[in-house]
Amino acid sequence: MSVSSTKSFRELIVWQKAHQFVLAVYTMTKNFPKEEQFVLVPQFRRAAISIAANIAEGYKKKTKPEKMRFFNIAQGSIEECTYFMILAKDLAYTVDDHQMHLLEEVSQMLEVYIQKMQSSSIG
Repeated sequence: MSVSSTKSFRELIVWQKAHQFVLAVYTMTKNFPKEEQFVLVPQFRRAAISIAANIAEGYKKKTKPEKMRFFNIAQGSIEECTYFMILAKDLAYTVDDHQMHLLEEVSQMLEVYIQKMQSSSIG
């Protein structure tokens, strides 16, 4: 789907994948130990939500610089989630390869989306 042919952020495959990742994080963190319910769990969930939310918000912005700012925030949240996945795995919490693969897929798709946006005349 091209940058200009969508009518809603919900049509963006990158947003759909980011939303799937949010749902996966919620499922995964339900199984984290009780002592993480006020530490790692909310931070991890907030960072995951930030990816999809910033893609959605950036989609609606009118200028390229505004859009890029939100997409870059989403990229930062992807890196934050990558760290939380590493930490959770190192702490022997339940993390499977599907979740890491999904996050990597979102990262790659967002990078391509940003490149297309930057090279297009669409603001």
